Amino acid sequence: MTFLGDEGRDVLVVKDMLGGNLTLLGPRSSAGDFFMGPAYYYLMTPFLWLFRMDPVGPAVMVALFGIATVFLIYFVGKRFFNEKAGLFAAALYAVSPVIITYSHSSWNPNVLPFFSLLLVYMLYKAILSKTPWKYFVFAGFLLGIALQLHYLSLFLGVVSAFFIFFGQWYESRKLVFVKTVKAYLQFFVGFLIGFSPFIAFEMRHEYLNTKALIKFVFGGTAQAGRESGMSFIQIISDVFFRIFAKLVFFFPSPDRYDLFQPVALKSFGITVVVLAIAAVIYIFYMRNKVAKLVLIAWLFLGVLLFGLYKQFIFDYHFAFLFPLPFLLIGNLFSQLQNKKRVWIKVLAITIFGAAFLYNLYGMPFRYEPNRQRDQVKKIAEFVLSQAHDKPFNFALITGGNSDHAYRYYFEINNRRPVVIENDVLDPQRKTVTDQLLVVCEDTSCQPVGHPLWEVSGFGRAEIAGVWDVSVVKVYRLVHYKGE
Repeated sequence: MTFLGDEGRDVLVVKDMLGGNLTLLGPRSSAGDFFMGPAYYYLMTPFLWLFRMDPVGPAVMVALFGIATVFLIYFVGKRFFNEKAGLFAAALYAVSPVIITYSHSSWNPNVLPFFSLLLVYMLYKAILSKTPWKYFVFAGFLLGIALQLHYLSLFLGVVSAFFIFFGQWYESRKLVFVKTVKAYLQFFVGFLIGFSPFIAFEMRHEYLNTKALIKFVFGGTAQAGRESGMSFIQIISDVFFRIFAKLVFFFPSPDRYDLFQPVALKSFGITVVVLAIAAVIYIFYMRNKVAKLVLIAWLFLGVLLFGLYKQFIFDYHFAFLFPLPFLLIGNLFSQLQNKKRVWIKVLAITIFGAAFLYNLYGMPFRYEPNRQRDQVKKIAEFVLSQAHDKPFNFALITGGNSDHAYRYYFEINNRRPVVIENDVLDPQRKTVTDQLLVVCEDTSCQPVGHPLWEVSGFGRAEIAGVWDVSVVKVYRLVHYKGE
């Protein structure tokens, strides 16, 4: 599991929630200056409690959602296509290294694949059901949850709006205005319920996040220095290739290209493109026309909307699309298996077997774990031992991490460090203690005279001790006494 600053921040919030300090706000978005809803924190809460405040609890929760998604892909694949397609899709999803990587650490986007697939299935059921209202309400509720997990779930909202409008017409070949409006209202009611904690926060705080999100969207989605520099066509081509190549077939990332022969890499890429296009073509031959429409909407709108996203696109941004390419490839293998010609059957099972084994080869569990949680715990407990049961200030000098993970272990040991306030809030400098414990994740750092506020605010200092602990250096600074 990963346990760095973001994970430490999350468990600190959930720890406070377990102490009775409930929240209506979730994690800060990495894309802009706004926050998400608190749904993920409430999902974490019972697991942190069950595991007695051990951060592994929420990671187990994410893993359980990942396992549930494997079954849900089989379940949906069986109903959209056939049982064989569901088995092919679930088998590949279960061993995909990218999927596994995002299924064994606690992070809000990591549970989104489960909710997005369940949302799509509820919309499908709503069109076919004689009592569609309960499915529309539940689908709206799921969108409210998904939007709190990651803001790119807005794309799911567009997919839902499109499918609700055209799904009823596609099923009955006529469009009933009143029925369609009712469907939208039912979906919206469910969304309001699922999104209500965040709505409540916005109403109490003058819609701060809504304003920031609007500014983010209409001001361009890219922050300075984070633009991808790609055109609309380049973006959607890249997204289409990656959701099949990276997720289903473990196509190497650019930093691993030198491990492959250029000819082999190019052949691999061409094969993936051919299979992806064939999988899309087979959608149009589906007999289940409602499933056909929802898959078309999910794929084409999901990919096209990325063309409006101007920042760099990382694999986790595809979380709301994760199950889709597996379902399409599973259906492709199923259809090829049903062909009468033996050579086509053999080719299909050979490609599937090769993909399955290659994914197993890339399994992240083949490598020794970094045990970040154990490292952070060990370092934090060492810092506490060097504080000698006296008040202390704390600083972390790092290249990009934050100190929340360390502070979490300080708090559960009831040894919270004193936070240094500025001169306006603390003119008598009562928040400056007699010692500053510094963790240097960059082992070549020089803490004395460092510009970080937690260090500079301590004042002129000298080193009273330095130790190598795990992968970091720990310094104990005291106030400079002179010669």
